[in-house]
Amino acid sequence: MNERSVVVKNLAKSFGDFVAVDRVSFEVRAGEIFGLLGANGAGKTTTIRMLTGLLRPTSGGGTVGGWDINAQFEMIKKSIGYMSQRFSLYNDLTVKENLQFFGGVYGLGRARVEERTAELDEALGLGEWLDRRTAALPLGFKQRLALGAAILHKPAIVFLDEPTSGVDPIARRRFWELINALAADGVTIIVTTHYMDEAEYCNRLCVMHAAKIVSLGSPAELKARHGAHSIEDVFIQLVRGA
Repeated sequence: MNERSVVVKNLAKSFGDFVAVDRVSFEVRAGEIFGLLGANGAGKTTTIRMLTGLLRPTSGGGTVGGWDINAQFEMIKKSIGYMSQRFSLYNDLTVKENLQFFGGVYGLGRARVEERTAELDEALGLGEWLDRRTAALPLGFKQRLALGAAILHKPAIVFLDEPTSGVDPIARRRFWELINALAADGVTIIVTTHYMDEAEYCNRLCVMHAAKIVSLGSPAELKARHGAHSIEDVFIQLVRGA
């Protein structure tokens, strides 16, 4: 069982007559940054929710860290890190209280949470904010805090669903520095985005449109394959030709 890889085979999800994800297949290698790129409604978040054990597939399957997404979803939830599209921490708690709460969810004792908070402080800059209520934090810092909560238990695989949506360009760049640092430490990152510049930071990209995968490869491979100068040009070609 490879605790750092993800395998997806003919994964599909329908809601009544609406097909949200249409038989997608891909593999994510251990330690890489793998991006799901697409416009809103392309199927990115639904795919993520199936892989994180939050949503049952209609058909198809796969494994996350060796765990079967159809039969072992509770094990998946315990073993991964997940940062949802919407800010999911508690605004009425302080930064420290949020980290203690999520540490408890992952089975970490108070001493271990404090140890991990100290370890994350250098990268995330948590220290001076620990006693502040989360509601009062700037959005960019809230996103950093949400990432801290997702990686508190040192998961081998981390899912980030549009983690920089709504934050300013400087905060987005800082966030990607953190993502790259995680990958450099061997953590597997699966990230969804609709920002074309962010897509360039991924090792490989899965371009989704209308619930399907329309192209897959490294940014350089995609640009060469489609004769384009940028991922944005690639995306425009694929969407227009779909």
